Amino acid sequence: MDTSATGGYAATKDELLARLSRVEGQVRGVARMVEEDRYCIDVLTQIAAARAALDRVALGVLDEHVRHCVVGGHGPGTEEERIEELMAAVGRLAGRRA
Repeated sequence: MDTSATGGYAATKDELLARLSRVEGQVRGVARMVEEDRYCIDVLTQIAAARAALDRVALGVLDEHVRHCVVGGHGPGTEEERIEELMAAVGRLAGRRA
């Protein structure tokens, strides 16, 4: 199956893009804080907030991937290959190599 086909997140694409725009704004805000020599802990707090927001986006994409590509059978390969690909992606999101 063609992996360039529509992603499982197509139905929520506008919401996904809006969330990513907010994350982008948060990251620009962190850069501004560094330019302004803001207190280290404040910068770290904002980095943690941006990371958490990006993690929420990733979990949303992962949820749609599981529903559409893995369970729905719209992803490439066999069911076992889709499961292996899913577990590798979960490992990367969790900070571990799978």
